Amino acid sequence: MSTSQPSGLRPALRTEIDDAARRIAFSSGLGGITLRRLASTVGVDPGLIAQHEPSMGALVARIFEELAADERAQTELDLASQPTPLDALRLLVHSLLEDSHDDYNSIWADAWSIGRRSTPLAKAARDSMSAWNAVVHDLVARGIAAGQFAETEPDLVAMQFFALIDSTTAYSLVGYRTAADRARLVRRTLEISLGLPEATL
Repeated sequence: MSTSQPSGLRPALRTEIDDAARRIAFSSGLGGITLRRLASTVGVDPGLIAQHEPSMGALVARIFEELAADERAQTELDLASQPTPLDALRLLVHSLLEDSHDDYNSIWADAWSIGRRSTPLAKAARDSMSAWNAVVHDLVARGIAAGQFAETEPDLVAMQFFALIDSTTAYSLVGYRTAADRARLVRRTLEISLGLPEATL
């Protein structure tokens, strides 16, 4: 059986396509990842892109999943460097609310929106959110065990936290309320859920 590639395929093209898709996702959102845009960015004919990536929906889902995994992996490394669960939670809240994280927030907003009509992207968003929820669940559980947080339901706190992050991200996209208002909503709600004094986070 022949193992040769179809005529015209370049061995490194998949990496070039992935790199281009990532750049487009950050500059124009997941919706900007189209066959023509990729071909223009990589500098090849659209037909060549289609030979490597016959489904744009599957490509967008994979790129989103990889970006979400990269974001989560870096965050977990940062959290592991903190001396206590409370310190880790402060860092997590700060990192997800700071302006430098807006690119990832926008990509997540795209995933929720575009995923309504894309089965692969919807699944990638659900799987990625479940992985993120596990991170916060474990963090909250450790904080409870250490006596830093009130007895509560870690899974519910995790779901609430990301519901707030996602909703305030949507608010920011249309300029609803100020950044300070949105940040206070996230911080104060989390403090109440965990039995923490105001301004702890």
